[in-house]
Amino acid sequence: MSLATAPAPSFDKGLANTVAAETQMSFIDGGKGVLEYVGIDIDALARNSTFEETVFLLWNRRLPTAQELKSFTEGLRAEYDLPAGMLELIRTMPRDATPMHALRTLVSALALHDSEADAEGEDANARKAIRMLARTPALIAGFDRHRKGKPFVAPDRTLSMAANFLWMLNGAKPTDAVARALDVCLILHADHGLNASTFAGRVTISTLSDLYSAITTAIGTLKGPLHGGANEEVMIMLREIGSLDRVEPYIMERLARKDRIMGFGHRVYKAYDPRATYLKTFARQVAADTGNLALYEMSRRIEEIMAREVAAKGIYPNVDFYSATTYHSIGIDLDLFTCMFAMSRIAGWAGHCIEQLDGNRLIRPAAAYVGPHGQPWVPVSDR
Repeated sequence: MSLATAPAPSFDKGLANTVAAETQMSFIDGGKGVLEYVGIDIDALARNSTFEETVFLLWNRRLPTAQELKSFTEGLRAEYDLPAGMLELIRTMPRDATPMHALRTLVSALALHDSEADAEGEDANARKAIRMLARTPALIAGFDRHRKGKPFVAPDRTLSMAANFLWMLNGAKPTDAVARALDVCLILHADHGLNASTFAGRVTISTLSDLYSAITTAIGTLKGPLHGGANEEVMIMLREIGSLDRVEPYIMERLARKDRIMGFGHRVYKAYDPRATYLKTFARQVAADTGNLALYEMSRRIEEIMAREVAAKGIYPNVDFYSATTYHSIGIDLDLFTCMFAMSRIAGWAGHCIEQLDGNRLIRPAAAYVGPHGQPWVPVSDR
């Protein structure tokens, strides 16, 4: 009787056709333009839910009752405050530091102030996830105020995460419309399957490292312009264009050079990004309310040109395209855009890490060696 042998591993560049994990959090059908969180369509959540309720859904695989949502929200708000040592660390940071560098360092440093940092078990990880999610807004707002020479603003536990962040960032309570705009963006960015940063976080936690290390890994991965940095590039493009009458020549010139148009196309979606469907409508209202309608109209004109020129190739706006306009309209600085993404995606990263630990196996793919064999070692005197 011969022993069965495992099939030889095959090379899959970028892992585009490799299933590396199972999840109950989000489902994506890129061909049909579908994104669901625990089976609920993302558009329905963006229109009807809140970020806090969405986080509960992702972490518990169901919507909460009214009492459960109240308790969960109170638990998050109880963790808004930063440890004193974190405030001191922010004060020592160079004011010209890149915000994503600062955020990566600060989230990692949170572990130094958490007695449960290395505690194992689902309950301990759930508590750590809540702390990171609740405190990240204060880290981002605190660093931004530090670099601008402004005093820190203490969090307000009566406010939602979105409203509290804007309060700490600006030192003024946001309008309901502006707070809701950020809340919608947080919902849309909360999770997205096994994207690069989520995969990176799952790799780290699969070694049985701690949750802070895994989230720090994910933040470092998100920083790349091919992942979370794309919405910054959209805003840079809009600023370069400058006015509605310059949109067509600018886009046509870039298409002629075969340059990428930022905010269009997606590694997964070959249909309209479902996260952008409602955001496009919502972004127009926010832009109108905040005096940024001209910026929105430039975005719409770009979409019209792209629909005419390349939609047949499956290239449509992604979530970054209209989130850039929304973030700008509500007063978020350009270099904080990716931090907004991270502030939301901690929900997904933490959920995936806890999921990974349930039946964990070390993630260790094979590599195809393409170098030489049988090479002689040569003494340094003869090289």
